Amino acid sequence: MDRFRIAVIDDEPIVGREIKRGLAREGYVVDTFLDAETAIARLARQPADLILCDLRLPGQSGLDVLAHVRVRYPNSEVIIITAHSTVDSAIEAIQAGAFHYILKPVKMTELRVLVRRALDKVQLVREKEALKEALFSQCRPSDMIGNSAAMRRVFAMIEKVAPLDCNVIIQGESGTGKEVVAKALHQRSHRREQPFVSFNCGGFTEELIANELFGHEKGAFTGAAETKIGLLEAAHKGTLFLDEIDQMPPSMQVKLLRFAEERTVLRVGGIKPLAVDVRLIAAGNQDLKELVKAQTFREDLFYRLNVVRIVLPPLRDRKDDLPLFIRHFFKKYSRAFEKKIDGISEEVLEILGEYPFPGNVRELENIIERAVALCDGVKITVRDLPSDLRELSMSHLQPPNLPTLEELEKKHIQDVLVKTGHKKQLAAAVLAIPRTTLWRKMKRYGLD
Repeated sequence: MDRFRIAVIDDEPIVGREIKRGLAREGYVVDTFLDAETAIARLARQPADLILCDLRLPGQSGLDVLAHVRVRYPNSEVIIITAHSTVDSAIEAIQAGAFHYILKPVKMTELRVLVRRALDKVQLVREKEALKEALFSQCRPSDMIGNSAAMRRVFAMIEKVAPLDCNVIIQGESGTGKEVVAKALHQRSHRREQPFVSFNCGGFTEELIANELFGHEKGAFTGAAETKIGLLEAAHKGTLFLDEIDQMPPSMQVKLLRFAEERTVLRVGGIKPLAVDVRLIAAGNQDLKELVKAQTFREDLFYRLNVVRIVLPPLRDRKDDLPLFIRHFFKKYSRAFEKKIDGISEEVLEILGEYPFPGNVRELENIIERAVALCDGVKITVRDLPSDLRELSMSHLQPPNLPTLEELEKKHIQDVLVKTGHKKQLAAAVLAIPRTTLWRKMKRYGLD
């Protein structure tokens, strides 16, 4: 296991040196900083397991550092270094999430014990996270990404359903990864050594769908110079994935229902049905149950296919998984394009974190692929994003349409003066300020 890394932030150089000397003897890697800003910049590149931070610092305070660490590095711990005069503030820091505090002058024997306890907690969290990841990875197909609660349920359902050989409907918006789930079901079934065949039912005529799924005999129609095996036959002993099943014409729904019931295929122009063993997995963007109610999808076919239904959440509802996808696609396309890029800027990550991704995972992949391809620096920045996302970035820079503090104060004084009949002594009493202060503010805001 890697050695623990500790960051010490104290504006007194001698304090940092003494702590570093004492803790380095225990085998820890110790970095020292004289101010919060420098430390925070380093933590972004090299996170620490434990931060020892003086409460009073030039610029940002120890409480500011604590708030930053709690948000950005929730698995790291913070010990506050404080003087007797600020013990109350140190207790406030503990209530805000600090592990503990230690008084100046720092006693190394006391600090070593406190550091050991804090790092024991860090190690416990590490082991818990590793165990959780190991448990989830057992039920998560290797080519699927996600650790959110919604995706854990999907992984558990795949694990349970894959070996059962029943038909499955996968429901989800475009770009949520329905075909990835279908392949995962196939790969974890006893059919894994047999073909996985996919067909998109959307945007095709009945004749074309029939020809693709069922095939045709030689001479069945003009141009049928050879016998063609349909996809159902091609998937014999394997899995046929029917994407956009909700777009299938009603007449073809009847033919698919007949296959689902009889498990035989009659090629176009053929007279002899052929027995075919195929597992059907269907997917659609719309809720088939609602289409059944609207009488645009056959109820009998729905129940043939809907032995088990797996619902994939859109990316906007599983933002916990967003960093995993970003890291995966960044590595994928950095390798594919043979580019050495250090990472992605904080501003880009913030924009992606707020973007709703109407195109879901597929859209995110496209954004990262494009950014890696266009990046000519050491980091992906806003200029590498599509124009609509760059506009979103610019909107972040625009100040919100909110009144300034002075405008609020002016309006409040105005309101109080009106309600007190412009009696300055009474207005000053209501505002809890001296009458002379009220007079100066009225002069400043032109309220005389």
